[in-house]
Formats: sequence, C-alpha cells, structure tokens
Amino acid sequence: MNVFLRACAIAGILVTGPALVLAEQHGGTKADNTERNERDRDGKTLTPTDQGGSAEDRDVTAAVRKAIVADDALSTNAQNVKIVTVAGVVTLRGPVETPAEKAAIAATAEKTKGVKRVDNQLEIKTQ
Repeated sequence: MNVFLRACAIAGILVTGPALVLAEQHGGTKADNTERNERDRDGKTLTPTDQGGSAEDRDVTAAVRKAIVADDALSTNAQNVKIVTVAGVVTLRGPVETPAEKAAIAATAEKTKGVKRVDNQLEIKTQ
C-alpha cells in the first residue's frame, strides 16, 4: 500500500475518485460491482435513489434489509444487495454467491409484510 493510501487508512478518510484510480494503478482492485454501476447510470434500472417515499415503502425496505442481514448463512455480498421498494413492489439487485442465496433472499422478501410482488434481479457472481 502506498504512503498516501496508508495515511488515508490511518486517518479514516474515504478514498474515492482520482485516489481510487491511483490505488488501482498500484496493485489495488476495482470493486466487485463497478461494471454494474456503469449500467445503472443509463436510467433504465431501479437504483436506491428510486426508493418510494411513502412510510410503507420505507418500512418494507427496512424490514427486508433487517431480515437479510440477520441471516448469518448469507455472504457479505448477499447481505449488501440493493433493495428498492416502490408501491409495495420490491426490486432486488446486486451480486450474490450462489443460486441458493438468490432464492433465499427472494423468499425473505416475499414473506415480508407489505410486499405485493418481488422483482428478483439478483445476479450470481461469476468466479
């Protein structure tokens, strides 16, 4: 790790933008979902900024997140999937490790009170 990045880590500074590029040039790696984030910029897919503004939608998203995070059998990637609720429809997006994780997260969302439908867009991470 170069001196700049080590100093940032010690100071607790979030490294983004040009500093992240610098880190990549010096042996760091890009985040798992960099290419997916590029795809999200086209405006055709739901992102967390599209979250419904009603109290019901926020409560549904919070309940789904809480249930997913409580499942210790899920990987860190699975516990960090995007959850977007609009008018009771929950959209799940992001990488998961296995088909079983994909199914488990969808099942968790489907059984959450207030969910009308689940749009499961989770992607199984390729090794």
